Amino acid sequence: MSVQVVSAAAAAKVPEVELKDLSPSEAEPQVGLSTAAVGAMAPPAGGGDPEAPAPAAERPPVPGPGSGPAAALSPAAGKVPQASAMKRSDPHHQHQRHRDGGEALVSPDGTVTEAPRTVKKIQFADQKQEFNKRPTKIGRRSLSRSISQSSTDSYSSAASYTDSSDDETSPRDKQQKNSKGSSDFCVKNIKQAEFGRREIEIAEQEMPALMALRKRAQGEKPLAGAKIVGCTHITAQTAVLMETLGALGAQCRWAACNIYSTLNEVAAALAESGFPVFAWKGESEDDFWWCIDRCVNVEGWQPNMILDDGGDLTHWIYKKYPNMFKKIKGIVEESVTGVHRLYQLSKAGKLCVPAMNVNDSVTKQKFDNLYCCRESILDGLKRTTDMMFGGKQVVVCGYGEVGKGCCAALKAMGSIVYVTEIDPICALQACMDGFRLVKLNEVIRQVDIVITCTGNKNVVTREHLDRMKNGCIVCNMGHSNTEIDVASLRTPELTWERVRSQVDHVIWPDGKRIVLLAEGRLLNLSCSTVPTFVLSITATTQALALIELYNAPEGRYKQDVYLLPKKMDEYVASLHLPTFDAHLTELTDEQAKYLGLNKNGPFKPNYYRY
Repeated sequence: MSVQVVSAAAAAKVPEVELKDLSPSEAEPQVGLSTAAVGAMAPPAGGGDPEAPAPAAERPPVPGPGSGPAAALSPAAGKVPQASAMKRSDPHHQHQRHRDGGEALVSPDGTVTEAPRTVKKIQFADQKQEFNKRPTKIGRRSLSRSISQSSTDSYSSAASYTDSSDDETSPRDKQQKNSKGSSDFCVKNIKQAEFGRREIEIAEQEMPALMALRKRAQGEKPLAGAKIVGCTHITAQTAVLMETLGALGAQCRWAACNIYSTLNEVAAALAESGFPVFAWKGESEDDFWWCIDRCVNVEGWQPNMILDDGGDLTHWIYKKYPNMFKKIKGIVEESVTGVHRLYQLSKAGKLCVPAMNVNDSVTKQKFDNLYCCRESILDGLKRTTDMMFGGKQVVVCGYGEVGKGCCAALKAMGSIVYVTEIDPICALQACMDGFRLVKLNEVIRQVDIVITCTGNKNVVTREHLDRMKNGCIVCNMGHSNTEIDVASLRTPELTWERVRSQVDHVIWPDGKRIVLLAEGRLLNLSCSTVPTFVLSITATTQALALIELYNAPEGRYKQDVYLLPKKMDEYVASLHLPTFDAHLTELTDEQAKYLGLNKNGPFKPNYYRY
């Protein structure tokens, strides 16, 4: 199978290069990278960016080398009034400073009395009423498990301005309109749009590839005519992706793939900008499917592309509106769960459109899983427990990309780290990296923290939980919430105490307690945040996959699941290099011939493991 690619050396001149698969017997077919996907957006050889960053006054700004988020942001608040001491003028009294710092009045007869204090309240220019409110009601918390595994994984930001307990009125029962008079959305509170816009602007500073993609390709509109229905986590980073797709010509309708993940203020900002968004934090299971249906079932609008995270949207269309697939050109899926569902459909002969597996691309696996978790594991644990890591004994279950990132971070902080693993290759890697390989039963009584990173089920069972020592912290960094048997803890003999948001004490009859984080859901995405730069890599891969599938000529892709080629992974990586002022080395003609490579890539075969 041969594909046509675009040279990265020049955007104006597009030579055709033949790339042949080195292993045609591979189990998974590889996609061809069309000129529509990369043509006008290829960076120059050497990794530099020929485009100058946009002026600070224009949105969206693209950070250049050495720039940071603070460089493009201007303070929204006005000047803060300064509190000053006010002295009274009294002809019969002398003012003196009292020894405790207050004003003292000295009368002519020598008597010293303390002057009344004047308390001034400082008001900030942009202070909003929402900050002055304190929730008086405890929001309903459903313990029911969703049909979808991905819809019960948490992806919420601890920095959210609002909580689902602020208002008991369901957004479905509210009549809201944005400033343009549109009501084609359903969010928690449209009035929060200003806060959401600020978060999106901050995220744009750390998503250079999407901003570069938006700037370079918006002239030719490679997604003109695309009607994309999406079901992902609705965060500031997703908003940057959605607005980029809009700038490239697409129409979008969006729902959340997770009942806990939506940032309400970001959803409001998107609705204010004209995006039909149906999502809010703390949805019920019925709300979850209602929001997806509102995105799909709309009169006069037929989607022709799907961007899914977890497979819920794809599942709903197959179940309720199968005829829609006659006009859908492709599916882009980024999660383990969703990809697994697609392969099941393909194996059963029920997959009726091409699908792109973004999850197994190098830029998703290596960066999103390894480097993201290396930073966010410490953030999540610190925010929830305020613990110190030095000297703590930690067991990490699983030494895949997520486990490797967690172990590296904890080891660097001085923790004593144990690893459990079923794969002898990953196990040998753990040993070579200096970690002791154990069975969970061998260390469960002595460790201070248990972290699961396997993607499996019942990794930590009730038997393990019963044997843990008092104060042990238990959390999950894997994709689904099945790794810790939390259901076994919901029994009458055990007492649950909510300590703070996403932190529970589970108390045994003898007084022993464990600290359970996020009820066994994703720790970093439930209790902290994920580095925006990493999400830029994943989101750019999604955008390019959508462009490729939408512009592919009829017949290029069959009704099957395809992997991204190395060429597209390399292109995504190259778009992020200018942020570090990085400069790629270029092969000479002699070197390229010696290695048997094209000077502009791909530089590794499809079977290469990074």
